Amino acid sequence: MPRDWRTAKSTHFHLGSWQAADRSRGSEDDRKHGRESEDESQPEEDSDEDDDDEDQPVPAGQHYLSLVKSLAESAPHKAKRRKLDHTATDEAAPESKPQPEVTTDDVPDGNEDVDHVDEPEENPVDAPPEDLLDDDDDIDASDPFEVHFADPKEDVYGPKVKAAQEGKWRTERTALQSTRVLLSSPDVGDPDIAPKPISGVADLNLKKKLKESMESKHAKFNAVEQTIAPYLFNYQDLLYCNRTVSGGQSVRRMACLHALNHVFKTRDRVIKNNNKLARNPGADLELRDQGFTRPKVLMILPTRQSCVKMVEMICAICEPDQQENRKRFDDSYVEKMSKFSDDKPEDFRDLFAGNDDDMFRLGLKFTRKTIKYFSQFYNSDIIFGSPLGLRMAIGSEEDKKMDFDFLSSIEMVIVDQADALLMQNWEHVEYVFEHLNIQPRDSHGCDFSRIRSWYLDDQAKNFRQTVVFSAFNTPELANLVRTHCANWAGKVRLQEASPGVIQHLGVKARQTFSRFDVMSVAHEPDARFDYFTKAVLPSLAKRPKDVSGVLVFIPSYLDFVRVRNYFANNPAAESLTFGTISEYADVPEASRARSHFLNGRHRVLLYTERAHHFRRYQIKGVRKVIMYGLPDNPIFYKEICGGYLQKSEQSLLMEPGQGTVKVMFSRYDMMKLEKIVGSQRVSKMISEQGDTFDFV
Repeated sequence: MPRDWRTAKSTHFHLGSWQAADRSRGSEDDRKHGRESEDESQPEEDSDEDDDDEDQPVPAGQHYLSLVKSLAESAPHKAKRRKLDHTATDEAAPESKPQPEVTTDDVPDGNEDVDHVDEPEENPVDAPPEDLLDDDDDIDASDPFEVHFADPKEDVYGPKVKAAQEGKWRTERTALQSTRVLLSSPDVGDPDIAPKPISGVADLNLKKKLKESMESKHAKFNAVEQTIAPYLFNYQDLLYCNRTVSGGQSVRRMACLHALNHVFKTRDRVIKNNNKLARNPGADLELRDQGFTRPKVLMILPTRQSCVKMVEMICAICEPDQQENRKRFDDSYVEKMSKFSDDKPEDFRDLFAGNDDDMFRLGLKFTRKTIKYFSQFYNSDIIFGSPLGLRMAIGSEEDKKMDFDFLSSIEMVIVDQADALLMQNWEHVEYVFEHLNIQPRDSHGCDFSRIRSWYLDDQAKNFRQTVVFSAFNTPELANLVRTHCANWAGKVRLQEASPGVIQHLGVKARQTFSRFDVMSVAHEPDARFDYFTKAVLPSLAKRPKDVSGVLVFIPSYLDFVRVRNYFANNPAAESLTFGTISEYADVPEASRARSHFLNGRHRVLLYTERAHHFRRYQIKGVRKVIMYGLPDNPIFYKEICGGYLQKSEQSLLMEPGQGTVKVMFSRYDMMKLEKIVGSQRVSKMISEQGDTFDFV
């Protein structure tokens, strides 16, 4: 069972009285009144549903909610040590490959934070010559690593950096088969040069060790890898909106290969220059080869299991001879217990299977033969972390002991499964990005004579590559790229045209889309609420005895609180009995609400998007679905509007074809609407004079 997520883990950083604001989920008072009064005054009834999923553990992806729920609980959580007898494997590793030596370092006892690190900070330039990965690598002036990081030409990057800092971007739209490509470049008057196609390992400038390893296992790239590789290995910012469960392994392979190539080339350059200085003491050598601190790659991931998948891919690619602290990593991160029944959707099992704890941070350090897990951040090459784990590591201004210097020299940020991070607290992601590439407060033993000039000129943000992988695009992701991506090499968005899901519900139902007018995005919540209370709800309250099985899907928790209070307090809705299931409802609450809804005791059920994301309830008794707002994830629309209505037909609760769907949308819902109705329909529905659109 996952740990109690009402208390937050302690970390090896001082947290003080840090409190994470969570505007997207409402206030403490709202949570205290999150269940309707009649449920509190009545004894819990046994559910007559087949609630197999209620017996499953609560996904620990909800852990971040605990920070908001337990602001009054200041005692640090005592992290439990998981003792599992297993060995991590990777599907990409050849079966005949001998297993690397795994050290059996001491694992923290049950009263310690499993991610705690207690080791001194090393000098960033200290490295023995024998740690050189490839002594005979030749420098290729056309290598994107050389062009972008190691030896960039100021006459090339200077004007582009200036244009990026001034917000002067030129945008070009192209198409790559079914993928739409949106390329933005600093506007300096030069024509954009499309990156060369990459079909396999032979087309890449890889370190010798990596190239030999990949050629023996995965020399040719598949379609997903060929799509993202040209932009990824050309050091351009990338927002890839087509990530799927089946393509997840390909995405991880390209991300890890690129990150390893960058880390190895960076470390080898430092070690080679160390040797030059040792052989020529007192020589006047201009060796600009590093940043302020050692960490160069940051991977932001949703769960510990997603971290395990990345680490296993890294091990499969670089094939280390030794893995220091691997047993501790397995005990802390790997969990093989099966927690979910087979009826759970594929994307749900992919995200929440294994260790779904969303509070973690991990440093990884590389030498020629060894990977060291749980290295001190300032001694690490790659830092893995969840948004919550990284924010707690940084600290807050209230503590006056914030530490974000370890992010000062990050040259590559990889955000995987960003769609899952949206269901956590997105403010944590923004908080991490706000503290990237800030000049450090302390020197951390760096040699300023070897720091690259663009670090000293505070231009690190213009050199950093940001890569975001998501199943779909959202305004939050678009804003992240617009606000925090200023790469002088440009930025690109890859997104496939959407056919829509309205014709794939698996059940015949009338789907009515109603557009409401709104003056601005700031007035959108009020306009949506007014439309619901004046145009949608009266038709339900007019004949309350004829109303049953109405599920109201509400994406935002703030909107959920507003609608719930209206149902509870406004005379216009007093004739409609209702229940609620939000992301804050525990299993007994949700079970009671579902039972009352199925039995007709509650005619209306208010249901939030995050509750569906974390639980994927199979709600029975649904006859009519009202979409107060469209979900970000189009799969949710198909599961709720199609799956729930189909279940009611199969249970003979209503005649086939009698189910209905009512959707409210505004012109600001264009991204969500496109994924539901398809790219060809969305523009007409947003711009046409008519405001009602029916699909059968």
